[in-house]
Amino acid sequence: MPHSAETFDLITMGRIGVDLYPLRTGVPLSEVETFGKFLGGSPTNVAVAAARLGRSAAVVTRTGDDPFGTYAHRALRDFGVDDRWVAPVAGLPTPITFCELFPPDDFPLYFYRRPKAPDLEIRPDELDLDALRAARVLWTTGTGLSAEPSRTATFTALEARDRAGTTVFDLDWRPVLWDDATEARRHYARALRHATVAVGNVDECELATGLRDPLACARALLDAGVDLAVVKRGPGGVLALHRDGTAAEVPPVPVDVVNGLGAGDAFGGALCHGLLAGWGLERTLRYANAAGALVASRLACSDAMPTAAELDDLLAGGPAHTARTAHG
Repeated sequence: MPHSAETFDLITMGRIGVDLYPLRTGVPLSEVETFGKFLGGSPTNVAVAAARLGRSAAVVTRTGDDPFGTYAHRALRDFGVDDRWVAPVAGLPTPITFCELFPPDDFPLYFYRRPKAPDLEIRPDELDLDALRAARVLWTTGTGLSAEPSRTATFTALEARDRAGTTVFDLDWRPVLWDDATEARRHYARALRHATVAVGNVDECELATGLRDPLACARALLDAGVDLAVVKRGPGGVLALHRDGTAAEVPPVPVDVVNGLGAGDAFGGALCHGLLAGWGLERTLRYANAAGALVASRLACSDAMPTAAELDDLLAGGPAHTARTAHG
């Protein structure tokens, strides 16, 4: 890959695909007749969320050499996310993800990533290590560790940074993409030694630490090597601990949930925004929580990422904006 002199606020690595989400809620996929098509993939959505908040963002990933791959490029550019490190892989289709919508808290996912997702074909020798070192935030994921060569590429990026700047490891535990949880835990432990921030929900934290109590999880993540541990507790809000002794716990923002699937990615993009802005931990978490809540009140993931004005309005006590699902 060519060297880039540009320094990005955020570079994410990992999944990209197309989300085909039902346009009706409360019905199983077998009965759905119409779907909305959206850009998807957790680290891709995190980059979109940060870009919508005014940050310069890029994604390192791979698509299929197919119409859905073409769509992914166009969607990234439409969202203001740099696609210079997004390349096609011959012979592998761009992944598709379906979901079912049973609000408020049941959103089964169906991943079509066979025979292998092209985003797991990121190769270490293709990485722009100078750009990865220079980025103010690097966002990596647990799914990126689930297969080679993506695993080695992820570790290469983490080790090249050597904990410079803000290096995030999103625990991103997807059991369907792994054969062995014990193997996953071993790779997660290695990644945590090279990261400065760990983010995950309670199930993901349990995979990484063997613990389920949120406070105990956060402490164990700090012991594993990071400086900041963020534990998402869904309806219980968010808990975070910093190595310097700072702690924050914030409640969820109440909204009428339409689709909870993109909430964590909106949270991640807004978390990066707050860290880049140098905000205090509690302010950052409140902002990230609000971002997640707004996206949960909308159908889409990437298309639904909120603007700073919408988040300011929600945090000031205004109504959740649920209507917008188009680019913009």
